[in-house]
Amino acid sequence: MSASPDRDNPFAPPRAAVLEAASPLAGELVAEGQKVAASRGVAWLAEGWEGFLRAPGMWLATCLVFGVIWIVLSFLPLLNLVSGILGPVFLGGIMLGCDKLRQGHALELSDLFSGFQRNAGGLLLVGLLYLVGWFLIMAFVGIGMAVVVGVAFSPNDLRGLVTAGPAILLIALVAVGLSMPLIMAIWFAPALVVFHELQATAAMRASFSGCLRNMGPFLLYGLVSLVAAIVAILPVGLGLLVLFPVIWGSMYAGYRDIFVRAG
Repeated sequence: MSASPDRDNPFAPPRAAVLEAASPLAGELVAEGQKVAASRGVAWLAEGWEGFLRAPGMWLATCLVFGVIWIVLSFLPLLNLVSGILGPVFLGGIMLGCDKLRQGHALELSDLFSGFQRNAGGLLLVGLLYLVGWFLIMAFVGIGMAVVVGVAFSPNDLRGLVTAGPAILLIALVAVGLSMPLIMAIWFAPALVVFHELQATAAMRASFSGCLRNMGPFLLYGLVSLVAAIVAILPVGLGLLVLFPVIWGSMYAGYRDIFVRAG
């Protein structure tokens, strides 16, 4: 599938577009997502890197502030659950910041919090549904492990734990299989909520559909991201301060590629 210049570069100056029950920032929404070439998976990361280079200092500051907030919420009693619910709200603000860069405006630290002023209820519900999904998966793993270990364990014969290995591996594989649809459902959901005012469930369904129709690009995207993550971790993890903004920019690039119709 060929792409226009604006589709190839989500940070290019905006063009006039037909709006569909959306913000003035959004283009015409393709609710089910459109299929793009597999090579676009690598292009999203390249465009995320380009977006980082447009405001490297502000991106680093945004990443640091976000990291501090996340660490504080994660370690405080009871608030660690809140961090999971607030994730899509912060990500929605980051998507708005990416859109500002595309339009030629300056990125600001306050953009990190702009999701709290733009359909925050929908973003919070996305976070809540995501958290519930993870709880269900973890409950499945916990119950499965308890059953397997309970059946295999004998005070007089520990060899049962060894024979339980295949069952434990199966539980782990099923958990990974269940987590992938959940990740697909949330990947583009914040962008769809803030730019097109979709309800949380509709945004998650659309995100899942868009990811499902583009497994080729996401396979390449995942492989390249994995290599980038390994490289980023090597310098005492400092490379993550760059990698996270690049990933955020690539998410925005993927959203526009899959869900915004070229005019």
